[in-house]
Amino acid sequence: MFGRVFKAFRYRDFRIMWFGACTSSVGTWMQNLAQSWVVLQLSGSPFMLGLDLFLGQIPIFLFSLVGGVVADRVERRNLLLMSQVIQMVSAFILTVAFAFHLKHIWPILTLSFVTGTAQAFGGPAYSALIPTLVEKEDLQNAIALNSIQFNLARVVGPMLGGLALYNGGPAWCFGLNGVSFVAVIVSLLIVRTRFIPKKTGESILDSMKDGIAFVREQSAMEGLIVLAFCMTLLAFPLLGFMPVFAKDVLHGTPKTLTILLSASGAGSVCGALIVAGKGRLKHQGRAALLMLILLAGLITAFALSRSLWLSVPLVFLSGGALMGVFATITSLVQVLTPDAMRGRVMSVYNVAFRGGMPFGSLLVGWLAKSFTTPGVLACNGVLLAILGLYFLTIQRRVAAL
Repeated sequence: MFGRVFKAFRYRDFRIMWFGACTSSVGTWMQNLAQSWVVLQLSGSPFMLGLDLFLGQIPIFLFSLVGGVVADRVERRNLLLMSQVIQMVSAFILTVAFAFHLKHIWPILTLSFVTGTAQAFGGPAYSALIPTLVEKEDLQNAIALNSIQFNLARVVGPMLGGLALYNGGPAWCFGLNGVSFVAVIVSLLIVRTRFIPKKTGESILDSMKDGIAFVREQSAMEGLIVLAFCMTLLAFPLLGFMPVFAKDVLHGTPKTLTILLSASGAGSVCGALIVAGKGRLKHQGRAALLMLILLAGLITAFALSRSLWLSVPLVFLSGGALMGVFATITSLVQVLTPDAMRGRVMSVYNVAFRGGMPFGSLLVGWLAKSFTTPGVLACNGVLLAILGLYFLTIQRRVAAL
């Protein structure tokens, strides 16, 4: 069982990338915790928190298609290096700003947009690079293990971030995030990639059209893209607005936020481990939709909870269900995509998957001014359940996979 769960670790280059990316992700989650807390503290407004999340995520929606074309035309490792360096510099700028007691929000908002732009180009390159490090039969295991590193960081990062924020202030969180990028940069310099970009006279716009056309030609791919967008639109605001639940609903401290984020990350790790151990299932599409409906119920229950002792297991289970849906849908997209088209197709997927985040964050923040954040997220859960039932019973192309 142990060997089956960690099968992709047999590949040297995948191991190196995994540990480098995990270290960097820990730093990113340290910064995310500190940044969300100080934005809410400086502004006192859930809308400003939503705006910060929106500015960090909207570049992925705007520029990922271009990033995907570039990822199919240049050495993906070099594109990733550029992305990591920009994010590292942004983290160090925030470190200096908070070391001198920054009291304004606009530098945070600006750097969120810069970081998001770097991720828009790095994301498709990273998604396209991972499958080239393992054999095709181990692809789903590699995707699940990659999800584990990200979500393991969601456990460790908030814990370390909470300690650093409480004992040293936000500058420590931002500074340690900047240092963490060294690990992934070194990993990229060490790995041996097998992708050789082909020269083409095709314009960027024509290449983007080819990627979109490929998605539309696949009978189930459009459904997977729609599911990815709606899942992040409706489900991911739960993570972005966790500071509101910790501070205003549960009347807690940064320690409360750390507990909730760590519980969500621990649940996601468990969910990814289960997916990695199961291997490729016969009815992956149906399994993903059933997990989506379960996730919807857990989100609604968490939004209505007023007890920390109830909220923690609910957010733990929702993290597991979220990761199960994400890993399964991503695996289906990767399996249906040839390597020559992978950068462009994964950029379309990233636009959908990451594109739902900024609009979901901004919408929840805006609606929270008239209603309440828990009420809006409870409605999100209901809408997510309706979506899952629709694809399970009416639009059955995904369920048939």
